[in-house]
Amino acid sequence: MGDEADKRYMRMALSLALKGAGRTSPNPMVGAVLVRGRRIIATGYHRRAGSDHGEIIALKRAGDRARGATLYLNLEPCDHQGRTPPCTLSLIRAGVKKVVVGMVDPNPLVSGRGIRRLRQAGIQLRVGLLQEECRKLNEAFSKYITRRVPFVILKLAASLDGKIATSTGDSRWITGPEARRYVHELRNQVDAVLVGVGTVIADNPRFTCRIPGGRDPWRIVLDGRLRIPLTARVLHGREPGKTIVVAGPRVPIKKVRAIERLRAEVLRFPLRDGVIPFVSVLSELGKRGIVSAMVEGGAITAARALREQVVDKICFFYAPKIIGGDGIGMIASLGVTKMSHSRQIKNIEVQKLGKDLLVTGYL
Repeated sequence: MGDEADKRYMRMALSLALKGAGRTSPNPMVGAVLVRGRRIIATGYHRRAGSDHGEIIALKRAGDRARGATLYLNLEPCDHQGRTPPCTLSLIRAGVKKVVVGMVDPNPLVSGRGIRRLRQAGIQLRVGLLQEECRKLNEAFSKYITRRVPFVILKLAASLDGKIATSTGDSRWITGPEARRYVHELRNQVDAVLVGVGTVIADNPRFTCRIPGGRDPWRIVLDGRLRIPLTARVLHGREPGKTIVVAGPRVPIKKVRAIERLRAEVLRFPLRDGVIPFVSVLSELGKRGIVSAMVEGGAITAARALREQVVDKICFFYAPKIIGGDGIGMIASLGVTKMSHSRQIKNIEVQKLGKDLLVTGYL
């Protein structure tokens, strides 16, 4: 089978894997395509944590037809007992002839073991097909499984001259419908969104996902002094139990109880220089199996995330508008006094969404 055909089947596996985005944590996204000759005989993807992995679903759908087939898989199959049995044993028993793997699993419990097990069983292996695409798909999982903290995306929407609102605070809408829909797709894929309480007070957002079939992420409100209004939409929307308000240690217990009665959770952390350290929050989210988090609100919160060096990726949306010097800048002071001290963004990509531009890159 030609290399182009191999790539086509691997891209199909990647597309299938992406269907599980936001639902598989703390597990990776995995898609599987079983092929015999040039015919696809079964596909599958990991739908949610605790359920069958993608390759197991494909094997079950294929039945006896899996014998002698080639399996395309964006991630190395597991070889350890977790909530589900090792996938390698199922592949061996099914009589799969060849496995094409996109990338080695970064999980220390797996990391090459699955590949070795299959080779020892006489199964042909090809490893590294479309490796960069496979790594990008599971970039959040790769960080989480090795460091146990979420992968952090900083998302901002601004005018071309870098303003997120006018001098009066008006920010609706900077970007157009295509860009706003893309943000909802991101919310559907990430496990959590983080926002400063200033944005909650100013804009009263819901931070829900409003696309068909979408699901809402966890909503994390950074609120050192517990200023959040009890009428805030983020406390009253769908699934209020998926809202966490992060406060300092000395906040009114009466307000804490009132928020908890609304089914939201209040976490209290020691303050550092008057604010809650991102590191403390991310460590707690990691313990809860939250693999990815998107910082969504406010110039001050964005600056804090950058200053504390917790941002892994940026998603900056730019609208073809100019607001001027009296507008509100997209990022508050970082204390940069020399150009050599500025934050360097790598692997920049630019795409057009309607009339707007989306710039992505990595720190």
